[in-house]
Amino acid sequence: MPHTFATYTNIFVTALEFNPRSQDIINKKQEIISAVSTHYKSNPTNILFVGFSPAILGTTYKQIFITHITDETKKFLTKAGIKYTYIEPKDLVKYKKQFSWVIAGDEYFTFARTEEEQRAGVEALADLAKELILTTLRDYKNQDFKEREFSQPLAVHNQKDHKIFLEYNNYDFNDKNAWDTTVYELQDKTLATYGPFARRNMFFKQLAKFSIDAGAKNFYVHKNLMYKSLIKKNYEHVISISF
Repeated sequence: MPHTFATYTNIFVTALEFNPRSQDIINKKQEIISAVSTHYKSNPTNILFVGFSPAILGTTYKQIFITHITDETKKFLTKAGIKYTYIEPKDLVKYKKQFSWVIAGDEYFTFARTEEEQRAGVEALADLAKELILTTLRDYKNQDFKEREFSQPLAVHNQKDHKIFLEYNNYDFNDKNAWDTTVYELQDKTLATYGPFARRNMFFKQLAKFSIDAGAKNFYVHKNLMYKSLIKKNYEHVISISF
């Protein structure tokens, strides 16, 4: 299976199913969407999720569309009783300005090898969103050098066992902004590995420029909202791009 954003967010399914506080996680992710909705006084009629997000399990919107997920994630959502429409990534070009909101969390725009790929990724989502793109990013400009190699590990405990998620970032010696991410999932003496995933730093000003160039009216970093992944303790800034 190729190491894509779909396979990366599929790890969240494993983490969520194992976590006894899964409903709390779903609620917190949904609260972020609600806060952004309140900020813009926007009530989206439909949403496209890029990759798996726990927020999908808490949405009450009439139309939910999802892209960039694995067959395993599809089975999980179906089992959970989620009604959604799946769109193959290659077919997204047919949906120009068809979605009120596009949600691409978990640093979606860092999953690229080159800056050109990142720009193309922003343009692609800008073509889909009528009102808003919602995404997350760490502050790479002010990142401490010692935080580069490893994301902050996360241990998930249930009553009988625990899992440890460790994300290793192998930076490119020739390009300081590029790296490969490998995720390690440890349970007792069992080790599962995911990746490597090609990644690239995305800076706030860079994403703002790409967004405005792609037709966005505004780029906003929400000061009082922070996002945390299911597999690491690092906080990510919540960013909205409005059209």
